[in-house]
Amino acid sequence: MPAMEHFGQAEGDTVLAAFLELTVPEGYRAELIEGEIIVTPPPDGDHEDVVGRLIGQISRHSAADLYAAGTKGLITPLGRFIPDAAIGPTGTFRGMDAWAEPNGVVMTVEVNSTRPDRDRGPKRRGYAAAGIPFYLLVDRSDGTVTLHAEPHDGDYKQSTRVPFGKSLDLPDPFSFALDTAVFA
Repeated sequence: MPAMEHFGQAEGDTVLAAFLELTVPEGYRAELIEGEIIVTPPPDGDHEDVVGRLIGQISRHSAADLYAAGTKGLITPLGRFIPDAAIGPTGTFRGMDAWAEPNGVVMTVEVNSTRPDRDRGPKRRGYAAAGIPFYLLVDRSDGTVTLHAEPHDGDYKQSTRVPFGKSLDLPDPFSFALDTAVFA
């Protein structure tokens, strides 16, 4: 489903133009999710701790030479999203503009905060519609980690969910068991 399908073309263009002109206070994020402009405050320390621990594990244990970009703006069919981490082979993000197609991104990561339903629904569908092979959701509100895989027809066909404390096997190109106990 295109980003602005539920709006007329002119309305969608107006929303996108307003979004691209938006200035937010330092540390805040502005995203365009299914036609709605969402501004979120800077994340808390617990959120950043989870992101840091996750990226650390990926850097140390992945079978491939992967790099995680924090707060990289991605253009998806459902809007303009800023994942907590976008992961791709080293060099994937070099030369990209602030907002870029997710070419080369193998996984996006979200660590939910105040509005978990956006991460569970619209962002999951947007990453799948963009063809990103994996979407990892660290759901702090229910104490689980979910790996979504196999994007097809605007959603992921496969999801593996484990509670904090149980390891989660990440497939190639990661090829290691993610320790989720450190997220609790």
